[in-house]
Amino acid sequence: MRFSHIGADFKVTARSYLRNPVALFFSLVFPIILIGLFGLIFSSVGSTATTLYVLNEDHNATGYSPVSQQFLSALNNTTIVHVTLVTDRSVTPSNFDTWLGQNDDPVGLVVPAGFQENYLHHVPVNLTLFTNPSDAASSGAAVGAVNGVANGFNLRAANGTPIILLGPTRNVGSQILTYIDFLIPGLIGFSILTSPMFSMVDITSSYRKEGIFRELSLTPLSRAEWLTSRILWYVLLTFVSAGIMIGAGVYLFRAHVGITLGLLPFLMVGPFLFVSLGMLAGSVAKTPESAALIGNIITFPMMFLSGTFFQVSSFPPGLQEFAHILPLYYVIDGMNQVMLFSNNGRALTDLVIVLAIAVVLFLLAVRLFKWRDE
Repeated sequence: MRFSHIGADFKVTARSYLRNPVALFFSLVFPIILIGLFGLIFSSVGSTATTLYVLNEDHNATGYSPVSQQFLSALNNTTIVHVTLVTDRSVTPSNFDTWLGQNDDPVGLVVPAGFQENYLHHVPVNLTLFTNPSDAASSGAAVGAVNGVANGFNLRAANGTPIILLGPTRNVGSQILTYIDFLIPGLIGFSILTSPMFSMVDITSSYRKEGIFRELSLTPLSRAEWLTSRILWYVLLTFVSAGIMIGAGVYLFRAHVGITLGLLPFLMVGPFLFVSLGMLAGSVAKTPESAALIGNIITFPMMFLSGTFFQVSSFPPGLQEFAHILPLYYVIDGMNQVMLFSNNGRALTDLVIVLAIAVVLFLLAVRLFKWRDE
């Protein structure tokens, strides 16, 4: 390959790209929208208490029973939930679930009548907890808090002495890490995947249809040189996009991500892989429509199953195994290791896997890609 040819095609690519407002939007503005949107949604995840609406039916002429008040005070003191009493007299245990749904409230608790009397006489009493399947975080927090306080009250009623105690919870990796910190590497991986993949699939199919590849075959430019110039261009765009996302995450949402030299190989090898994959997908497709279909089939599973928005460890076991065969998983995992955990050993393993896949895809793309259709 001749570097003068690669440089000349790189300049042509840059000029055409910079004259395309749509391409510039998705490369430079869209990353800001992404990090801003997800940052606003998820920056407070895990940092605020879940509101727990409580219908306390255990009261007498003078007010709520002392034991029920102590129980709810203990719940509130966990800081996991924020207890809010429902004082609307039209709300009853029979319509409490409907009231919660109508008011978009995720979780609620009913303390039944006779709670104090049963507790003092060691008679089992059931609390009713309403959870929302669409809000697993709030539901899980409420279940954990209620179970924990109930166990504590049971222990006290039995005059037991606690032996095994749960200490304060800590975050994985570092006490200061939040959800937004884990989201930034995922969104950088999202950008590494989508920009080269969709562009290369579209370029390959449209250039073939419009005869541009036929014209390029009359120039000294080789297929490998043309593909290499595209890889270099998308590496440059990836650096710009990653810089925008990291900057926005740090300055807008106080993200705690490390910018180290270990990040650079993933910002280079990632576009290398997905430019080659997009070229390969576009080369095997016969029409622009089929190329777009193939590109979507390849891209969309990787968007959501590689740890972009959700941790792979939260998936069912079978889905975790599937995620581990997706190239984007190793790109995102490698960036997580160097940006959050300083685990260079695992990051190196991820990098070797990504590089090996990228080299194979590049060679296949060059071999199957033709200037002219036979």
